[in-house]
Amino acid sequence: MNRFPQRHGAGESGKTALAETQVYLKDTDAPLPQSVNFGTRYAYFKTIAKGGKSLIKSCKDLHLSRVICYKTLRPELADDPVEQQRLLREARVSALLQHPNTVPTYELGRDTKGHYYFTMKLVHGYTLREVLDYRERYELAQMVEVLMQVAYALQYAHTMGVIHRDVKPDNILVGPYGEVLLLDWGLAKVWHPDGTDSESAYTEFDLTDDDSTMTGRGKLQGSICYMSPEQINRDKDIDGRTDVYSLGAVLYEILTGQNSSVGESMDELVRSTLEDQPIPPSKVSQQPVPSRLEEICMRCLQKDAAARPQSVGEFIRELNEEWRES
Repeated sequence: MNRFPQRHGAGESGKTALAETQVYLKDTDAPLPQSVNFGTRYAYFKTIAKGGKSLIKSCKDLHLSRVICYKTLRPELADDPVEQQRLLREARVSALLQHPNTVPTYELGRDTKGHYYFTMKLVHGYTLREVLDYRERYELAQMVEVLMQVAYALQYAHTMGVIHRDVKPDNILVGPYGEVLLLDWGLAKVWHPDGTDSESAYTEFDLTDDDSTMTGRGKLQGSICYMSPEQINRDKDIDGRTDVYSLGAVLYEILTGQNSSVGESMDELVRSTLEDQPIPPSKVSQQPVPSRLEEICMRCLQKDAAARPQSVGEFIRELNEEWRES
């Protein structure tokens, strides 16, 4: 069985990254200044990823002598109140969901310009998207185990009243020491204590032609191929079964190397998700597909949420059943 690839640092050689993470006495025993200036706590910034709305950088925490991850909004969105709220939610949801399959959050604050940022553990590894690009190198059991770990994170989040809504291979990180981390809670949905919708405060935007809430700003967010029909339709009663659908979509890609929804444009993908029954993986894949895994996958991809596994816990139980010889 091949091991998942190990990356010491994005764009860095293993030697360079190793030097950054090596622990030395000069780092552990260096005294803090008598007057601590939080404005100069972080240094040696290096951009490691650019999203549509955010920047992710590595930097060194000079107080703790460690390299961490630093996330903030892109400059053109730094003063946007809706994007600010979304970044705050992502930081706090990530911090509140303390689970082995989520990334630890360290600090939430403002920079010297007053703009929000939050810091997290920097984990070196590959996304599941990158792993799937070389899926023929790995055994199916390895890929299913990665998905199982993601499901554990979702099961925990759902018990805490949080739906992820953006589960996709790009948001799953596979680390060099067996870590599997579900990333990016920026589209997470939470509720008020009275059960009202978490996005009701943003109804001043026109919702007739587009999704202008925190999950939209003029277009559907996330990746269409992994979004449930009710998420595309902006169902107000959306629940954890939308994440079950996304798990099924990722499992479909693991089994086949293709997306369950087909189309060359956004409109075609939306129509396919809403109307088409996915082709069974065994009829698409060039490799044998265990019948039990195919059955679980196709149940998760049902258009009607009531026909899917009714919880992530149920999905986990079914995936734990023996499927290798089916």
